[in-house]
Amino acid sequence: MTGPPRPLLAYYGDDFTGSTDVMESLARSGLRTALFLRPPAPGDLAGRFGGLQAVGVAGTSRSMSPARMEAALPPAFEALGRLNPSIVHYKTCSTFDSSPEVGSIGRAIELGRGCFGEGFVPLVVGAPILGRYCVFGNLFASAGGETHRLDRHPTMRRHPVTPMDEADLRLHLARQTGLPIGLVSVLDLDDPRPGAAWEAVRAGIDSGAEVQLFDVIDDRHLRRIGEVIWRHASGSPRPVFAAGSSGLEYALVAHWRAAGMLPGPGTGPVSPAGPVDRLAVVSGSCSPTTRDQIRQSLRDGFVGVEVRADALIDPARAEGERVRAVRRGLDGLSGSPGVVVSSAIGPDDPGIAETLGRGRSLGLSPAEARDRLGEQLGLILRELVDAAGLRRVVVAGGDTSGHAARQLGIDALEFVMPTAPGSPLCRASSGRASVDGLEIVLKGGQVGRDDYFGKVLRGEP
Repeated sequence: MTGPPRPLLAYYGDDFTGSTDVMESLARSGLRTALFLRPPAPGDLAGRFGGLQAVGVAGTSRSMSPARMEAALPPAFEALGRLNPSIVHYKTCSTFDSSPEVGSIGRAIELGRGCFGEGFVPLVVGAPILGRYCVFGNLFASAGGETHRLDRHPTMRRHPVTPMDEADLRLHLARQTGLPIGLVSVLDLDDPRPGAAWEAVRAGIDSGAEVQLFDVIDDRHLRRIGEVIWRHASGSPRPVFAAGSSGLEYALVAHWRAAGMLPGPGTGPVSPAGPVDRLAVVSGSCSPTTRDQIRQSLRDGFVGVEVRADALIDPARAEGERVRAVRRGLDGLSGSPGVVVSSAIGPDDPGIAETLGRGRSLGLSPAEARDRLGEQLGLILRELVDAAGLRRVVVAGGDTSGHAARQLGIDALEFVMPTAPGSPLCRASSGRASVDGLEIVLKGGQVGRDDYFGKVLRGEP
């Protein structure tokens, strides 16, 4: 008797929004993919989830200390390894924001190598579809119609937790790990000789590189990178461990399609999901992009519910503030197309400093304060869904998304429709009747145009 077919790929996402980004890239390429909130066992890939070709786990390691990573990541990696995929991917944010103290990508790579062996770790961060480009090891990211070197990016250089002051990813990563880091550059990828990119990888290995960063500017580079990584994985008797953004999946899909492993020309037209009568948005994002989306939604008739984040992280005040927010949210839903419950309006909101100050007075680290805030925002959304019978919601902010999904009781997500690069509309599976079948977007703070919430309400791709 044979077991279920071997997945091509399994991945652990370091936050929820990035995890749905990977699911979207795979599902739109024709690979049946499900994103779980906990690592599935081999027996879980049957019944409703039979025939999966790719499996994801949505994690929260982007906000973890190295000590918390050491407790959380090896069991997750080992569980994914038991599914026997060809590749296990530690999925990072495409802006690579991390530090030695918070969300250390270097420590995650070390832990992954400890689980899967000592071979080189492919690292792909550039993703042109997301406006992310890596050139001679330096990461560039687009924002506001312009492309910025990461250390000059208007948002990332000011990130409240992990500001990016170094664009060279080799130097940035070297602060987090002692593993030697090599580079497969644009010149290697543009070399027309057959096998030239693989030769560059081999040269890096011979020089001692244990992590190999790949430059990416365009889709041609992605296809060559995918060819190299799949060659490496196909020759391995056990899962190959890789790291980086969803650029890794875009690279693999480009190669699989060129090699005839996937049918069709790629992503085609997508049917709209259609409108719902009401939409609830919960935002813990401090991004200027989300700020502009909130302001536009209010102009479009949504009701704004600003919550006191400093109260939500305080055990003595949290319940009262949550009850007030839910009551105002339900009132808003009764006479408007939607509500936006937000803990901050942009990076300059004075409530951010007040919340950090209140957290310090309570003896909380910034990470602990963020966790408490995310949990409370998740509870607010859960109560709105249960009381109003909502069928579609949006969560803005990576940390908030993780907590909200857990508070809702979601078991797994599958792709429904794209809404903006990296933030698809998904359908939830849950043992809770009010949540099973719920459509949800877990949106990164920097994703989407000003009218984003209205588009999701209308179900427009």
